Amino acid sequence: MPRKDDEFLKKLLATFKVEAEEHLRSTSSGLLELEQSPGAEKQTELIEMIFREVHSLKGAARSVNATDIEMVCQSMENVMAGLKRRELAPAPELFDLCHRAVNSLAGRLAGLESGQAVDATFKTDALIRQLDGALKTAPCSARQGEPEERESQPPVVSEKPLLAGTVRIPTEKLTPVLLQAEELLSAKLVAGQRAMELRGITAALAARKKEWAKIHPVLRMIRAPFERNGRQNGSAKAGQPVMKLLEFLEWDATLTQTLESQLAVLCVTAGHDQRSLAGMVDNLLGDMKQILMLPFSSLLEIFPKLVRDLSRDRGKDVELVIHGAEIEIDRRILEEIKDPLIHLVRNGVDHGIETPAERERKGKSPRGTMTIIISQKDGSKVEVLITDDGAGIDVAKVRSAAQKLGRGSPEDVGTLSEQEAAGLVFQSGVSTSAIITDLSGRGLGLAIVREKVEKLGGVVSVETHSGVGTTFRMTLPLTLATVRGILVRVGEHLFVFPITHVERAERVKNGEIKTVENRETIPLDGQAVSLVRLGDALGLAGTRARTDSSDSVPVVVLGVAGKRVEFWVDEILDEREVLVKSLGPQLSRVRNIAGATVLGTGNVAPILNVHDLMKSAVKAAAAPSRVAAATEDVQTKRKSILVAEDSITARTLVKNILETAGYQVKTAVDGLDALTALRTEAFDLVVSDVDMPRMSGFDLAAKIRSDKKLSELPVVLVTALESREDRERGIDVGANAYIVKSSFDQSNLLEVIRRLI
Repeated sequence: MPRKDDEFLKKLLATFKVEAEEHLRSTSSGLLELEQSPGAEKQTELIEMIFREVHSLKGAARSVNATDIEMVCQSMENVMAGLKRRELAPAPELFDLCHRAVNSLAGRLAGLESGQAVDATFKTDALIRQLDGALKTAPCSARQGEPEERESQPPVVSEKPLLAGTVRIPTEKLTPVLLQAEELLSAKLVAGQRAMELRGITAALAARKKEWAKIHPVLRMIRAPFERNGRQNGSAKAGQPVMKLLEFLEWDATLTQTLESQLAVLCVTAGHDQRSLAGMVDNLLGDMKQILMLPFSSLLEIFPKLVRDLSRDRGKDVELVIHGAEIEIDRRILEEIKDPLIHLVRNGVDHGIETPAERERKGKSPRGTMTIIISQKDGSKVEVLITDDGAGIDVAKVRSAAQKLGRGSPEDVGTLSEQEAAGLVFQSGVSTSAIITDLSGRGLGLAIVREKVEKLGGVVSVETHSGVGTTFRMTLPLTLATVRGILVRVGEHLFVFPITHVERAERVKNGEIKTVENRETIPLDGQAVSLVRLGDALGLAGTRARTDSSDSVPVVVLGVAGKRVEFWVDEILDEREVLVKSLGPQLSRVRNIAGATVLGTGNVAPILNVHDLMKSAVKAAAAPSRVAAATEDVQTKRKSILVAEDSITARTLVKNILETAGYQVKTAVDGLDALTALRTEAFDLVVSDVDMPRMSGFDLAAKIRSDKKLSELPVVLVTALESREDRERGIDVGANAYIVKSSFDQSNLLEVIRRLI
């Protein structure tokens, strides 16, 4: 029984914590709004709301024997009652005291859940004395009508009304359901692919029918002489072979017509099934996304108090204004941008907005303003603006800090425009602060902001004006699950450009391609934009886009942070929605690749990392001749590598990495498949996973070493098994290298391979 009681109490405390946090959030928001000195009617309404929230929290605390929380709530309730009876004036000191009480209660909640008897009794007692003391120090004239006022107070009901039609479900339970719903997108794509293939077959048969209609009269002409000769001579022996052929053709035409009719019905049915499946999947996925979409307000509700506390701590007066908090976004994105948003707000309070005295000297209002504006740009993107009306970024200090860190020569940094120079604050280590504080000065925060935003597939930029203020602009996707992309082909490889950064996809005439300073460019909107072959930017050997006999070439124009590059590809296939699959921990960071998707055909297409690609394009454009020479050199010395991996995603990505480095690659689905390939073809090296069905990588390495013909073949094991015993086993079976996936880096793999062959 004691154990059951403990479990029940634990569940009860968890429930109380959730409810108490809601009460404290409402109380904190109410205090902040009340502090802005609204009209008398609104003021009374807010005081009543805070009173009821504190009263409800007191009742909930009593039910779990949280006596200290109950006592603080009682004192806060008395203060609110004093404000209602106008015994107390809403002064800044009183609000500071109430906010300290809310902070204290939040701290006690954490200690209560962990079961710790926190040594905070004295602090709680002192807080209660301060709250009670606020009432005692109120003017006597303000308290003369106290008994009558108290009797006139309406009774306060402690029960919290339930929200009709709602149910509380942990997001941890909903997330797996969303992921399963997202997987159905692959089934939708496959169904669409099959329906398209059936339409292609139907079209081919229709074309055959037309050709048959043209040739059928000729067959009748061929048949007629043999039939006449047969009737006249009484024997058609000489014409029997021809007649049999003609009869077969007639039978074949009839059969084909029957198959065509059946296929037409099947094609219509497949199209109907595909549309039905697509509708159900889209609706299910849309509903699941909506379930896990949260408004920005759920994140931003802590920011008014954050700004208030920071500004008080820095001796500043700052007001926070929020617009668009009702806009919803994927919960996963909201969680990821919490820290970047907090940093940008802290950065604005610490760096941007001046002290009241300094602002008055500049002719500004003593109170500074920070504004967060959220707006939906289109169906797939959200823009977040964080603006302050402070001093602006000191661009001269940014230039100096960047030069000291070697981010560019004085000449290069000096040629940057004001806005381009301000963008250097996103470089790691660049800071305009003269000292390091608990908030800023290390030059890391904004670099982390950019890294997190770009990891989400977004982009961040900064605009600043001296003496006027600074604006940080973040553009984010609405959801992480799916993206719309442009599918392109380079050689035999397929890639997806996220459409978020695609300005246009078009064909340009060969005559428009100009060479400027040894770089290929195309005029676009009055500017010369660099033209880079996608194969060169990705370092793909033997996939240089060729100039065919046509008078135009396909290009995709990418634009990021005001910079544009045109990528020359072999073919632009189509625009489609794709399901984003991560590369897994074994390939957590592959240059130029953000993820992968499985197409309806079953092929895996890497999704390009636009920010990496823009950097790679700059390098490729700077040395086109060296890229071409390296390509030709690699082609003449291509080594053959066998990759054994049971995961299709990992197998395809490792294959792409090796082919990008210029190797000829063949893949196997497991150790047994690899051993079969080794006995029929010659390879220079084997890269193998360890944990595979039918035959593991350990067993494959042992088989290779025991075979006289293969005993000298280098073997590299890439595995998630990282214990000392596993490493020793890899050495015992004869592996030349053992790379752990948790620390996998493509440069490490390539360096190992170069040493072995």
